[in-house]
Amino acid sequence: MTHPFALDVDTLSGMRPLSTAVFSLGSNLGDRLEHLQLAVQALASTPDLVIVDVSPVYETKPVDAPAGSPDFLNLVVVTETTQPARVLLERAHAIESAHERHREEVRGPRTLDVDLIVVGRAVNESPELTLPHPRAHERAFVLAPWADIAPEAEIPGRGRVADLLATVDTSGITRRDDLVVEA
Repeated sequence: MTHPFALDVDTLSGMRPLSTAVFSLGSNLGDRLEHLQLAVQALASTPDLVIVDVSPVYETKPVDAPAGSPDFLNLVVVTETTQPARVLLERAHAIESAHERHREEVRGPRTLDVDLIVVGRAVNESPELTLPHPRAHERAFVLAPWADIAPEAEIPGRGRVADLLATVDTSGITRRDDLVVEA
């Protein structure tokens, strides 16, 4: 006998599964901390997305940037959402655009970088969206802040965040406890 209050998800219209989505934010132009704070607020105002945690802020040397580029401020935001990955990527790009981020072929200084790192256990490789982020497992500026708030988290196909952090060079990053971004 079926339980009288049992839910059949196949019959619930509009229901989508809840996933953990992780974003990496960075800024190395203008008021870097303000750009990060406003980006977190923009993520918080995203429909069907709830911020679970915001990491401490790290100051990091630029990676793959022209010589003389200013240091970045970076952090990681862990969220729960029912939004599909493509919608989250569009939201990330919209937040960047609102901060006058211009996507060019050449990597360089930028007011704001909002990268979608993982969405649940999703694996996707297309010209528009690659999940998990293809270089997140190599980047201390993603792994260190993420490990501060969720060391047991995993990057699908790569491993635990804390384990990955132990394999990368962390000499170019500094935790900045004097700088705080709030959800």
